[in-house]
Amino acid sequence: MIGHDEKIAAFKAAFEGGRPHHAWLLTGPQGLGKALFARLAAVWVLAGRPDVEGFDVDPETPAARFVAAGSHIDFKIIERIESPTTGKLRGEIVIEQLVRRPNSNVSPLSELLKSTPALSDYRVVIIDAADDMNRSVANALLKNLEEPSPGTLFLLISHMPGRLLPTIRSRCRTLRFQRLADTAVDAILDAETTGLDDDDRATLVRIAHGAPGRALRFAESGIAALEEQLAELAGTPPAAAPGRAQALARSLGGKANTPRYEAFLELAPAMLAEAARTRRGPALARVLADWESATQLAGSAVALSLDPQAVAFDIATKIASLATA
Repeated sequence: MIGHDEKIAAFKAAFEGGRPHHAWLLTGPQGLGKALFARLAAVWVLAGRPDVEGFDVDPETPAARFVAAGSHIDFKIIERIESPTTGKLRGEIVIEQLVRRPNSNVSPLSELLKSTPALSDYRVVIIDAADDMNRSVANALLKNLEEPSPGTLFLLISHMPGRLLPTIRSRCRTLRFQRLADTAVDAILDAETTGLDDDDRATLVRIAHGAPGRALRFAESGIAALEEQLAELAGTPPAAAPGRAQALARSLGGKANTPRYEAFLELAPAMLAEAARTRRGPALARVLADWESATQLAGSAVALSLDPQAVAFDIATKIASLATA
C-alpha cells in the first residue's frame, strides 16, 4: 500500500507482541484504501504472518491464491448482496448473512465460526462496510465480538463510525485512516493506471481530495475534458443553453458512458457549490437552491436507476443557469 505505513506497522506490531486484538475497526472517509488494507492484512495473517515488507505476501502462496479466487475456507467478506427477487444490490447487510435462516441459500457467518481454522491458525472476517448493518445484524455481530471464537480475526470497515453501536466500537481496536498527500495519490494513479494524459492526471489528483479511490473511480472517464465541457456550459448564453445541455446529456447516456456519467454526478454539484462562493443576495439563494436540488438528484440517481439522460439534462440546465446568476 502507498501512504499508510503507520497503520501497517501498528497492525503487525500487535501480532509480533503476541497479543493481537481480535477485532479491528478501520475508519475514515471513503476512498482512502481501508478495504484494500483489510484484504492485504487478511492475506498476511492467513499466510502465517511472514517476515515481509508491509503486507507484501508472495501472490503465489496458497493463502494469496485462495483469497484471490474467493475459495479460502478460513476467509469471509460480509458485504451487501443482491436481492433474489429484484436482482439489485440490497440497501443493507441482512441477518441471513450472519445467522442461518430457513429457506435461505446464503452461507452465513455462523457456519464459518462453528469450525476451527483449517489452513492456518486464524480465520479472518471482513465486514465491508459495517455502516451497512441494520440493528438486528449489528446485535448478532456484537455477540461474536463479545465472545469471539478462538483464532478469529474481525476487520470492520467504517466510513461513518458514529453510526455504529457504541458497544461494537468499544470492542474493537481502531485504526483511523487520514487523507493522503497529493503526491501519494499521484503515485497510486501511476501504479494503478496506464495511458493517463497530464490533464486528466492533474484533474484526478485535484478532485480526489486525498482519497485515491475517488481518483481511481474516475480514471477512465476523460474527466479533464468533462470538466472543460461543464465550464463552457456555465458560460453559455441563455438562448443556446438548452441545446448544449441536451447534447451533454445525450453524451452521458448508455452503458459505455457510465464512468463519465458518474463523474458528471460528482463534478456538477461541486461546480454549483463553488459558484455559490462568489454569489450574493438573490443570486446566491438561487445557486444554493440549484446545488441542493442537484446534490439530491445526483445522490439518488444510480441507486434508483433513474434515466441518465434525464438526470444529466436536469443537472446540466442548472449549470447553464450560472451564466445568468
